[in-house]
Amino acid sequence: MSVLVNKDSKIIVQGFTGSEGTFHAGQMIEYGTNIVGGVTPGKGGQEHLGKPVFNTVAESVEKVGADTTIIFVPPAFAADAIMEAAEAGIKVIITITEGIPVADMVKVANYIKNRDCRLIGPNCPGVITPGEAKVGIMPGFVFKEGNVGIVSKSGTLTYEAADQVVRQGLGITTAIGIGGDPIIGTTTKEAVELLINDPETKCVVMIGEIGGQLEADAAQWYKASGSKKPVVGFIAGETAPAGRTMGHAGAIVGGSDDTAQAKKQIMRDCGIHVVDSPAEIGLKVKEVMG
Repeated sequence: MSVLVNKDSKIIVQGFTGSEGTFHAGQMIEYGTNIVGGVTPGKGGQEHLGKPVFNTVAESVEKVGADTTIIFVPPAFAADAIMEAAEAGIKVIITITEGIPVADMVKVANYIKNRDCRLIGPNCPGVITPGEAKVGIMPGFVFKEGNVGIVSKSGTLTYEAADQVVRQGLGITTAIGIGGDPIIGTTTKEAVELLINDPETKCVVMIGEIGGQLEADAAQWYKASGSKKPVVGFIAGETAPAGRTMGHAGAIVGGSDDTAQAKKQIMRDCGIHVVDSPAEIGLKVKEVMG
């Protein structure tokens, strides 16, 4: 069992023939991911990396049954690419692109809210179900199959957490990089909920950062759910000066509740096992899983 992507996902790459799309699609194919084609307007009918190229997402749905997309389209055109995928009936839309204007993402959020699709990102490392599908830019070799789910705003910390879990002799069901922009598709709460509801995931690692309410919302949902599945939490940016944007556009402290200390306290109050350093994640997971 996994969430979002698996060996049966029929995945296309938007921005397939560009340099980023080409490089990462090649890595995904090498991993064994079921890439069924790609989309580059004006290049339909060609073949790239041994896969068909389509002019539109709708064409890829019609011809190869695509149900999942990963987007490597430049920031100015990425919002249109997301909306095109949603319009075509794609169910999982994973957007790697960084630097999409916030105004564009406001339009995207309104456009997709009543559609049957799930957006991951933008500005995210993607989603991986080890041994089945790598739909993103993460180093696949770090991830081993197992029963720990990971939700993270940070790509680097996703890999770090996975590596530590694996070093403890455990593995990953699915790791979801939700992205660090102010407006993202799938929130921390929604991603945690997917993993809590997945029968094969026995523990969830939730990695957040300063700024915003996403982690507090997830913690309060977890407490209200009454789930007995353990959650291990970490918040990055504890040493950040107030008001400083740290790396991610969404990681800026707006008020006293946005600080790392405040978030960690809310998480502890909701029954989450909080660690103070990313170096403690693996050990804590092993401990709470008994």
